[in-house]
Amino acid sequence: MKNLNFKYKWAEKLVFKRWGGQRYSLFQALNKQVHIAVLAVTYFMVAGINETIAQTDRLEVSMEYDLDEIEVSAQRAPVTYSQVARIVSVIEKDQIDAAPVNSIQDLLEYALSVDIRQRGTHGVQADVSVRGGSFDQTLILLNGINLSDPQTGHHNLNLPVSFKSIKRIEILEGPAARVYGPNAFSGAINIVTEPLLADQVAIDLTYGEHQLRDLNVSANAQVGKLSNFIAINNMASDGYIDNTDFDSYNVFYHGLLQAEAGKLDVQAGHSNKSFGANSFYTPAYPNQFEQTKTTFASLKFETGEKLHFTPALYWRRHQDRFELFRDNPASWYSGHNYHMTDVLGASINSWFTSQWGKTAFGAEFRSENIWSNVLGETMEEPIDVPGEKGQQFTKSHSRTSVSYFAEHTFYLGNLTASGGAMANWISDLNYEWNIYPGVDLSYQLTDGLKAYGSFNKSLRMPTFTDLYYAGPTNKGNPDLKPERSTTIEGGLKLNNRYLHLQAGYYHRVGKDLIDWVRESEEFLWETRNLTEIKSNGLEFIAALNVPELLGQPFFIQRINTNYAYNQLDKSQSEYLSNYALDNLKHKFVFSVDHKLWKNLMGAWNFRFQDRNGSYAQFEDAIYVGEADYESFWLTDLKVYWKTRKLQVSASATNLFDQKYVDLGNIRQPGRWLTFGVKYQIELN
Repeated sequence: MKNLNFKYKWAEKLVFKRWGGQRYSLFQALNKQVHIAVLAVTYFMVAGINETIAQTDRLEVSMEYDLDEIEVSAQRAPVTYSQVARIVSVIEKDQIDAAPVNSIQDLLEYALSVDIRQRGTHGVQADVSVRGGSFDQTLILLNGINLSDPQTGHHNLNLPVSFKSIKRIEILEGPAARVYGPNAFSGAINIVTEPLLADQVAIDLTYGEHQLRDLNVSANAQVGKLSNFIAINNMASDGYIDNTDFDSYNVFYHGLLQAEAGKLDVQAGHSNKSFGANSFYTPAYPNQFEQTKTTFASLKFETGEKLHFTPALYWRRHQDRFELFRDNPASWYSGHNYHMTDVLGASINSWFTSQWGKTAFGAEFRSENIWSNVLGETMEEPIDVPGEKGQQFTKSHSRTSVSYFAEHTFYLGNLTASGGAMANWISDLNYEWNIYPGVDLSYQLTDGLKAYGSFNKSLRMPTFTDLYYAGPTNKGNPDLKPERSTTIEGGLKLNNRYLHLQAGYYHRVGKDLIDWVRESEEFLWETRNLTEIKSNGLEFIAALNVPELLGQPFFIQRINTNYAYNQLDKSQSEYLSNYALDNLKHKFVFSVDHKLWKNLMGAWNFRFQDRNGSYAQFEDAIYVGEADYESFWLTDLKVYWKTRKLQVSASATNLFDQKYVDLGNIRQPGRWLTFGVKYQIELN
């Protein structure tokens, strides 16, 4: 089955006032509050939504600053960390540099309640979900701008920026339609890049087994009040087994202009991936091939002192050519699948402070369009496929979404309460309006201990693949209804200068959940609305900064542990599920960062996963029956020497060469050794 991606809106604000003990480049350079993220939406549709994900709770906490000093907004207007009632985990730059990984997908494997199911290695392709949701239910953003594709979630992480350019990853757990809009159904992930004020060039080269190469060249340049960041990347490999080779390119620009009227944020990028897709969509035909192209641009402006405005515009185009047979096609094969999606969005976010608290309001407009020879309704006049000689799009579909937002946050002693709602109109839903409310509460029990709780409703529209795909083993359903959910959660968080502890519970009731199912092993996979699935989950985080605890230097720098448990209760059991019921039941991650000698460091990551569900097992492209997923342990190690300008590293993923599958019949790589060097040249 050939798929791509879709998700939706954003609005959230996060403001950093000051870093305790250490200042980071962008914040130091600006010497003022920095608003990270932005949504995107209709400048002409009324005023305001908010910006993206906040840097609050630490997933892998570096704990080099005082969390209570940070203003965040897990609502639509910024609030301090001590008052926030949402769970937002952050992976910092120093943690990214220390991790034994070469892609965003691999890094997210360590994150609490995040489920990464990889088809292609090193960022080629992976499904991402949060808290037992499906891969279509997690919103992906780049610097606060929605990058999701309405075709399918399989390409949700097709980003026009390389892993080496990432400064931070922020993960929101749980639904929040009133904050981010439709399709932030089970969570959202914001990937952050930041231009520096310094003029410098960085060269980052990685080489490894299976002829892996990863070359990234980036530069920061300050031109007057304009900070510029540009990066070019190429990654390729011959593959770890047959038909797993890949070759990918990225070019990305991010600019920040500080003017008297406000701050202008501009970003643009393009990626091109070609890869062998061994059994990606069906193991009956393992010799698959795919090429994807992503082009993206956005413009955002922040202005206002008492009344804050953040209008934003964005455009994303995704092109995809899928070949069921890379060579030697079957006699019945009629040709490749071609898809192109265009997403246009506009938003405005507004907020102000009064004696009654903080008030936010806004609106978003989003247009989603697809042209294809497989997905959509038949076009009156076919059009040529860009870049593909002799091929035409014969089908298309378009839909429009409009959302309005309102929220108010008030403070009463140690109690913080935030409530609001999103009113949403989608053209595919018979032009009806739907309202999705939410409430967040937090209470500061002591200086470092806080209790939190929330109630939120959310929705997700079916992707174009869900609606229209038809192939040898799959059949879409144009009559699908949107997914809807109600979630309650609560817990405790403890923070001080050396320790972060967090324990929480959530309960989600999902109705009309969309999945590819079949009634028996002989039937095609079809998309259906399952009547109801209930999810119950427990989450635990413990992060310890050992030198801070001891009050003196120590060879062990940081110890992190997280554990997530998710249990699904489905009301229907007569179907075999392909996605919705194959959630992670148990996920445990333990990591240790330590010094070896002087600037020589070591980073260990241990991960255990136990997955619900089963998959259709194939041997030599022949179906042999259903097989349960088996649990597994993985160990990753990175040893690196790091100075201010130079980092030299050696990494081993799957150190003990564990054999396992995590998605259908796709065999995952064994032990993979890589070596890297990064050198930074300062130009001023």
